[in-house]
Amino acid sequence: MRSLLLSCITLALAGCAGSSEEHRAPPNTQQVDLKRYQGTWYELARLPMFFQRNCVQSEAHYGLREDGRIDVSNRCKEKDGEWNQAQGIAEAQQPGRTDKLWVRFDNWFSRLAPGLTKGEYWVLYHDQDYRVALVGHPNREYLWLLSRSETVSSQTRDQLLAIARKQGYDTSKLIWRQAD
Repeated sequence: MRSLLLSCITLALAGCAGSSEEHRAPPNTQQVDLKRYQGTWYELARLPMFFQRNCVQSEAHYGLREDGRIDVSNRCKEKDGEWNQAQGIAEAQQPGRTDKLWVRFDNWFSRLAPGLTKGEYWVLYHDQDYRVALVGHPNREYLWLLSRSETVSSQTRDQLLAIARKQGYDTSKLIWRQAD
């Protein structure tokens, strides 16, 4: 009787775990040539994120460091027209894997609790020429559509959206870059 009860509980828990959104397979990532990835990227769209709640335009600049890590400089133009900037450093989560990075920004909270403040930055897609990219978080709460230019063709936009949807991201909630 005890083993039957244990089996039922195990099956019930497995059924609950299998039906959860959290237990879907993680999104696919794409190895990145960091020398080609460095430079300026413009945010075309993003899923809502607390730190960007007032941003109407955002851009990021990545620069490869001699130690293999990446300098990160994010700029955000807010609704009032003011620009804010944040500096950080990215590094590979696993040696030799350049598609999954930890990013830590230099602010008072990251100095207070460094272990809690590194964010996961997964490069889900980039085109062959490193002109557009999709970056997300494995829990699918965050997503950024990035480009080397402030705008892209509708065909390119649709391609990025299709890839994001295929990866399990809800693109209906995207916040799009506002024009000047």
